Amino acid sequence: MAIWFEAARPRTLPAAIAPVLVGSALAVHEGVFSTGAAGLCLAFALLVQIGTNLANDYYDFVRGADTAARVGPRRAVAAGLVAPAMMKRVMLAVFATAFFSGLGLMAWGGPWMLAVGVASILAGVAYTGGPWPLAYHGLGDVFVFLFFGLVAVGGTFFVQAQRLTMEALLAGVPVGLLAANILVVNNYRDAETDAAAGKRTLVVRFGRGAARAQFSGSLAVALVIPLVFFSRGHSAWCCLPCLVAPAAIAHVRRLRQSKTPGELIALLGATGRLLALYALLFSAGLIA
Repeated sequence: MAIWFEAARPRTLPAAIAPVLVGSALAVHEGVFSTGAAGLCLAFALLVQIGTNLANDYYDFVRGADTAARVGPRRAVAAGLVAPAMMKRVMLAVFATAFFSGLGLMAWGGPWMLAVGVASILAGVAYTGGPWPLAYHGLGDVFVFLFFGLVAVGGTFFVQAQRLTMEALLAGVPVGLLAANILVVNNYRDAETDAAAGKRTLVVRFGRGAARAQFSGSLAVALVIPLVFFSRGHSAWCCLPCLVAPAAIAHVRRLRQSKTPGELIALLGATGRLLALYALLFSAGLIA
């Protein structure tokens, strides 16, 4: 169980929880919150995140991106803890469970939820698998921004409100950007081994300087979005996420000054925690 818990990569799970929190908080603000719909959204998001992580473990090993030279946290297949065939079977089982849990959302969101659910699962597999893996062509960041930001926040709100608003999409922007920052730190650490394996992430393509600019810019935009909500008539409480600004500045400094894989692994966890805190504060502000 400890091996599978590690393979699920709990440090990345805030990326699945945060959009459901924010989308549900916006539903509370609009007076349309549904406990059942929100619960199913959370279950689906967590299962897709875990399935994507297991797929990444399997496909990165098969493609040679995860080897003994890896400097980050160990991967179950590459470390010999789980047989590749077993990892693939469990990955498929998790995605199947996500699919069937997501079917329940059709009771609220109609047939659109089937399309969104299938697209989310296919994207989770295609992130590192399939004939044209997204992460290997520098599109991993776009995938995370879209599916863990706009789609997840907008979809969570949609199934409860039966409509999609500009505010729901706008609320997904900072969540998606901060979720993508988790990937930035991960790829920043693995740049050399990714390049050797032909994994052309944005860090490999454009260098660490561009990655630092992306990381900093995403944090800046995330801190501005609550002010946009305030300007659109929301209460001043929606500006609560601005309280994370000192931590955000510290993270930019840590990324720039990092010298060892251990420092980046610690920053990876801190980036996930920042997303979780931002989502909690933003949700509280929207409800207030």
